Amino acid sequence: MRASAGPAGSAGALVRLFHVSKSYLAGSWALRDVSLELVKGEFVFLTGPSGAGKTTLMRLIFAAEHPSEGQILVLGRNVSRVGPAAVAPLRRRIGVVFQDFKLLPRRTVEENVGVALDVVGVSQRDKRARVFAMLKRVGLQHRRYHHPLSLSGGEQQRLAIARALVNDPEILLADEPTGNLDPDLTLEIMDLIADAASRGTAVFVATHDHSLVEQYGRRVVRLEDGEIVQDAPVRGSRR
Repeated sequence: MRASAGPAGSAGALVRLFHVSKSYLAGSWALRDVSLELVKGEFVFLTGPSGAGKTTLMRLIFAAEHPSEGQILVLGRNVSRVGPAAVAPLRRRIGVVFQDFKLLPRRTVEENVGVALDVVGVSQRDKRARVFAMLKRVGLQHRRYHHPLSLSGGEQQRLAIARALVNDPEILLADEPTGNLDPDLTLEIMDLIADAASRGTAVFVATHDHSLVEQYGRRVVRLEDGEIVQDAPVRGSRR
């Protein structure tokens, strides 16, 4: 992710923000004049204190909210202008890990992950195989017939990540994806996310964990009071 140079943008840019601001109350800005690009296969950390605007920025990219000023292009579509009918197909190409998980409590672990494949018409046979493989990657295959409310917080978090990744999304937005996990599992999950980037997914991870940022050595964008105060280049990654 890098500061946007203007409408021409960079080749392979999947997300482009042009002078985006978001206000919820008159005279108060959650985001202010943010211009960024996220390109294919890029893995970027979004950091900053609580209230800096990280979650707001991700919600704007996901078209859960609209900007007060500026433009946002996601996968070639201006999300400020698309109608409700166009939002759903766009979201099918984006994996999202929310802080509150947004799991379906009346569906099993297996069904929660399978939902992401149902919406794109994957056959039942392929769906079962892909869901099981993804649950195995996050260590939940033995819990596949359980319901989310019977899982621990860390297991629910892994389930949310499995659901976000099972469809090989073009963009992955993860808001504090390892906040409830122990250190070993944190690295396993981050390696899954890094692997998604290596296969071409554009990855945007919001985190407070500075040690994680240091360990992975990826590009870092830092927000303070809704403004970008740092856009650090990629350092040598140790993973």
